[in-house]
Amino acid sequence: MDFSATDQKGSVSGFNLGQFVLHFASPLSEKVRFFGELSFTAQPNTYDLNVERTIIRYDYNDYFKLSFGKYHTPISYWNTAFHHGAWLQTTISRPQMVKFGGTDIPIHFVGLQAEGNVPSGGLGLGYNVGMGNGRSSNFAKSGDSGDVNNNRAWFANLYARPARLYGLQVGGSFYRDKLTPQTGINFDEWIASANLVWDKQRPELLAEYVNVHHQNLQTSQTFNTTNCYVQLAYRLPWQENKWKPYYRFEYIHRPNIEPVWDYTGTATVADLVGSLVGVRYDITNYAAFKGEYRNFRQGAGEPRVNGAFFQTAFTF
Repeated sequence: MDFSATDQKGSVSGFNLGQFVLHFASPLSEKVRFFGELSFTAQPNTYDLNVERTIIRYDYNDYFKLSFGKYHTPISYWNTAFHHGAWLQTTISRPQMVKFGGTDIPIHFVGLQAEGNVPSGGLGLGYNVGMGNGRSSNFAKSGDSGDVNNNRAWFANLYARPARLYGLQVGGSFYRDKLTPQTGINFDEWIASANLVWDKQRPELLAEYVNVHHQNLQTSQTFNTTNCYVQLAYRLPWQENKWKPYYRFEYIHRPNIEPVWDYTGTATVADLVGSLVGVRYDITNYAAFKGEYRNFRQGAGEPRVNGAFFQTAFTF
């Protein structure tokens, strides 16, 4: 359950039921497992039911695991560490660049994936590589029912989790696809990302950078969108470790007109810069209250928007 109120002109304050998520897990044999995730999202007149993830995986060994299905694309740390269900994440909302329903990066991916550890001693290297359908004609969605332009997308991810620095992860990813925003107009899409994570609760540091590069295959024009965020949190050592204050800075820079997303000739998404500060209180091991203050500006020359947000989230 969420509550929000802002000073943005035309905004509506009030309560929102948010998202209800169900997980299904079943070991089919010693090495074969199935996992599924369904979400129910409140809309003005109904609920949207979506299959968020459905994965069947064969675990050959720690170095090679092969799976097929629908995933959260592993080109962002946040996107694979914090799935649907707000209880999983420290903050109320995801960063704008990995927002569910956003277009900055492909949140979901349908296809096959290989993953595992890389023999590296204490360095703790791991990898993910995959191939499958690219974005749907609605760029916020994956190609669940097929690839819209008969072109396979692929990704590769490499990360390190050093044994001597428990909680540290450093990683990077590449993603490649071809997009067709209009009939006969094609763009190459290259996404490069990097992340630095220190997840020990005292402190918690999450930092990511993503560059989305589009090239018009007819004119060779290129367009780059830069996304980044830095989040800091610290679980306080008193009152049974229930309090966790946090802060996040976000920045997105886009061209004035980005023809993949703005193919009508009108800018649909503007630059964004802003911060939020909040606190999480864990009522139990399975439920939490969160409160946030946000100050953001979306669009050069636009006024800043202030808002107060509250949430209760749970898992079972």
